[in-house]
Amino acid sequence: MSSTARLSIIGIALLAACTAQKKYSNDGAVLPFKPLPMAGVTRPRLQDSTMKWPKKVDRLPEDAPNILLVMLDDVGFGISDVFGGEVETPAFSKLAEEGIRYNCFHTTSICSPTRAALLTGRNHTRAASGTIAERAVAFDGYTGIIPKSAATIAEILKQYGYDTSAFGKWHNTPAIETSSIGRKDRWPTGYGFQYFYGFLGGETSQYQPRLTENYDHIEPPEHDPTYHLSQDLADRALHWLDDHQAFSPDTPFFMYWAPGGVHGPQQVFKEWADKYKGKFDDGWDAYRERVHKRQLEMGVIPAGTKLTQRDPTLAGWDEVPESQRAFQRRLMEIFAGFVQHTDHQVGRIVEGLEERGLRENTLIIYIFGDNGSSAEGQQGSISELLAQNGIPSTIDEQIEALDRIGGLPALGTEACDSMYHAGWAWAGNTPFKGTKLLGAYFGGTRNPMVISWPKGIKPDETVRNQFHHVVDIAPTLYDILDIPHPEVVNGQDQLPMDGISLEYTFSDGDAASRKKVQFFDNNASRAIYQDGWMACTFGPFIPWEASKTAGIRTWDSARDRWELYELGSDFSQSLDLAGVEPERLGNMKKAFLKLAADNQDFPIGAGLWLRIHPKDRVETPYSSWSFTQDIRRMPEFTAPGIGRESTTVVVEAEFGEKASGVLYVVGGSSGGLTVYMDEGHLVYEYNMLLLERFIGKSPKPIGAGKHRIEIDTDIQGTGEAGVASVLLDGNVIFKVELKRTVPLAFTATETFDVGIDLGSIVSPDYYERRPFEFKGKIHSVDIKLKE
Repeated sequence: MSSTARLSIIGIALLAACTAQKKYSNDGAVLPFKPLPMAGVTRPRLQDSTMKWPKKVDRLPEDAPNILLVMLDDVGFGISDVFGGEVETPAFSKLAEEGIRYNCFHTTSICSPTRAALLTGRNHTRAASGTIAERAVAFDGYTGIIPKSAATIAEILKQYGYDTSAFGKWHNTPAIETSSIGRKDRWPTGYGFQYFYGFLGGETSQYQPRLTENYDHIEPPEHDPTYHLSQDLADRALHWLDDHQAFSPDTPFFMYWAPGGVHGPQQVFKEWADKYKGKFDDGWDAYRERVHKRQLEMGVIPAGTKLTQRDPTLAGWDEVPESQRAFQRRLMEIFAGFVQHTDHQVGRIVEGLEERGLRENTLIIYIFGDNGSSAEGQQGSISELLAQNGIPSTIDEQIEALDRIGGLPALGTEACDSMYHAGWAWAGNTPFKGTKLLGAYFGGTRNPMVISWPKGIKPDETVRNQFHHVVDIAPTLYDILDIPHPEVVNGQDQLPMDGISLEYTFSDGDAASRKKVQFFDNNASRAIYQDGWMACTFGPFIPWEASKTAGIRTWDSARDRWELYELGSDFSQSLDLAGVEPERLGNMKKAFLKLAADNQDFPIGAGLWLRIHPKDRVETPYSSWSFTQDIRRMPEFTAPGIGRESTTVVVEAEFGEKASGVLYVVGGSSGGLTVYMDEGHLVYEYNMLLLERFIGKSPKPIGAGKHRIEIDTDIQGTGEAGVASVLLDGNVIFKVELKRTVPLAFTATETFDVGIDLGSIVSPDYYERRPFEFKGKIHSVDIKLKE
């Protein structure tokens, strides 16, 4: 069907013209379809008129499948037992047995970009999503705003008659547009999803998530020890299916289920982590050896595939002191339990489809990770935002801080935002080099995928090795449904699609790959795939050494050393042929630059900008704010920069005897700032990403009545030391020395709240009293940035 043909008609009812070849009509390229004229006769007089609705027209094939698109977070090629790893994933295994497996499927190596590319079918920078939403910068390919000229799968399927829903992590809304007030057209509901339940940012607590349902921020159950976000997301998905079956059972659905698992914070119940007790005691190097051997035996990697070597900047297990090994082992046990627990929720949804009689004609695409396993835990961490902030720390500092909040048993709980050592991430990407954030290597970009569709795909054991990418999912769905690529959607001329359909692989596992070229770039770690060859360059940023920015400051993209791999005989990028084929490499480098220009990827390295210019982060234009007691859930990226910038805060409030409760707070358990009353005492606490707590307390209780509290903070520079002076009714009552401060953010999705600490709590001192609501009267909280 020609993509230049023009769609003409639909509203709620759909046009009727059928062809001899098919019983449905979708012959155009402009969405939405034009409304049909009523089929009756309209005359001036009612008695001369006839009322008749237009005949409904099917725009979809009669047996159009339901679609369940699942994508996990931050989990690599060598984790699941389906692909030779050592973590049990029964749902992934079940779908592999009932479908087909892919071992050459690719992502962008980072969160928001992969999601934008997946949902639109365009390369990430063409979709203006060259980096994560929180790191957006003012270059065309990096604004973090998916243009309406790149319509999503959900938007197009909705207009063809699908019911659409999304659950879990979104991470494609600008960080300063996630508050309850303001434009919502860049929320999931603005991109074609009729229903959304999940979180808008890049990560959240699994126990106290910052939830959003459609246009409203909502709270999880309080003090429920059985609550876990992944379980909640599965529950909500099943409930939505029940609603769908009750209200529109004859309409196909598209469900996008993308949990926070297993992105940091890596949090799961103890019983799930304990399933892996002792299974990783010999470390990450040994894990890679075992998994590589198993992958070869299973045939999920080609015979002769080499196991790539550990980067010299990444520590080996034998370099880990014995005193630190229990810490490192437990972090991996938690990660493994978290993976299995997340996969279990996928299994619950699949079982739900079976119980509702929907499984036979539901196409399930299960992508095992939006990128490779993540090295953002650095050397092992209890507060994974340390990496995003580029703050160095030692393992001894981490363990010392962990001991203050409960020791090893606190790992995986809401007491900390734990994340495993980069060595485990590297092992989880076996047999490849690299990790998440590296576009050059398959450790960052190659993720397992399984597709199962009982009615449409005959299961077989042939592992599909055709080279494909997340941009190919949208064209595949359109191909299955015979939907032409629209030229115009909602008045917006559409960008060209970068993906191609992989439907041809469904029936022929040995088919030659039809994809000829693919572009990669993340943080200047970049590559081009071209006809079975891969040219790539590591770039200046080392994911497992995020605090080291000196190399970025002096780096010149024009001087990068490139590598070259012939993938037909080198599945794991183990043999660099740059010195053997310099002419081919030169041509491929030129081809990369041409693609980069076409995909608005310039300047190369734009995603690194905030690592050397953190003050340029996206922020609101305001320099002063006035809040009342009912202000809650103001996302940190839209809130005043307290704790990051020099500020003056004035609180006017009325206090009772021995007043208790939070006056104002920003952040969560892994880092934040809170000012609260405790039995009449005024307390200021700066939670420096769990490593340190800078605390001050009034020497005596504040008397009942109306008082003015002022917190005057001077910070020397971005991420540098400062002093917070606390005044009561005009008099300084104590000062707090801030030895260091966060340069970028305390958290990704926690919030600024007045009179209460919602979400994960900033201070463990009031954990048992959470959310520690202030019972007095707060008349105002006025905040002003200093010049």
